[in-house]
Amino acid sequence: MDERIISSDLKEEDIFEKSIRPDNLDEYVGQNEIKENLRVFIQAAKMRNEPLDHVLLYGPPGLGKTTLAHIIANELGTTLRTASGPSIEKSGDLAAILSNLEPGDVLFIDEIHRMPSYIEEILYPAMEDFEIDLVIGGNEGRSKSVKINLPPFTLVGATTRAGDLSSPLRDRFGIIAKLEYYTFEELKDIVIRSGRVFDINVTDDAAMELAKRSRKTPRVANRLFRRVRDFALVLGSGEIDLDITKQALKRLHVDDSGLDNLDREYLTSLIEKFNGGPVGVETIATSIGEEVTTVEDVIEPYLLQEGFIKRTRSGRIATEKAYRSLGIVYNIGFFKED
Repeated sequence: MDERIISSDLKEEDIFEKSIRPDNLDEYVGQNEIKENLRVFIQAAKMRNEPLDHVLLYGPPGLGKTTLAHIIANELGTTLRTASGPSIEKSGDLAAILSNLEPGDVLFIDEIHRMPSYIEEILYPAMEDFEIDLVIGGNEGRSKSVKINLPPFTLVGATTRAGDLSSPLRDRFGIIAKLEYYTFEELKDIVIRSGRVFDINVTDDAAMELAKRSRKTPRVANRLFRRVRDFALVLGSGEIDLDITKQALKRLHVDDSGLDNLDREYLTSLIEKFNGGPVGVETIATSIGEEVTTVEDVIEPYLLQEGFIKRTRSGRIATEKAYRSLGIVYNIGFFKED
């Protein structure tokens, strides 16, 4: 990995993820329209010798937003500095990050939707005019406003909840891209590439089996690859073939649809405790002992995408597909759908 990339305020990334992360757009699998558009925008910015417009990446977790931020910095030939929205609690926190930027740097803010609104207001002039105004001095009548000029930079924001961003902040991004779920073929390519990185042979049918059980998400595909690799090393020949893959996934409790124990716990609670719904997300979260944000950001997006649940004004409803996946006789319940 390029030593120019510097992290601040984010926890140390897993060595495995760093090892398999592509460094450029050519190596990045999937999101073809976003990738090709970024290629044009980056080339144009370099030809004009200007910073790339600010970029907002949004979509479900695990689809490659952080990886794209690293690639943008690499393609621009500059430094990536990282922070997270929840960690920026004071105006001084943001000022310290911005004032340490060098010309052309890329600042990546993950979970940008979780920044406090008063922090957003400081970010506006930084994004538009490359300057910030800070009020110094807390005593009444003695405070003064200080303007700090910033070098030109590119902000890359990532969020799983674009709707939670305020309109003024969202409108200041010149490039907005929604990441979509991956196809099985794309995930298969990712698994095979991960095998090459670690010098492990992955058969085509094993890679496709992993792809089909990966919730259409690269992060999940690579996590399952990592665990199947362990089974292949200890219980097999070291090669990841279809037989060892199925054995491993069975022991990991990942079914043919990619549902894991947490998904099944969610669906079981919805069906058995609440008669299939409708029921509010807060109630479901309490019933399975998870945070509401975990339910909304991690569990539900895939279940909604694949038609296991429906979201209505009255709450979540289990579909016939959810009943079938659990081997429960379908009961349409006694509700009237909105």
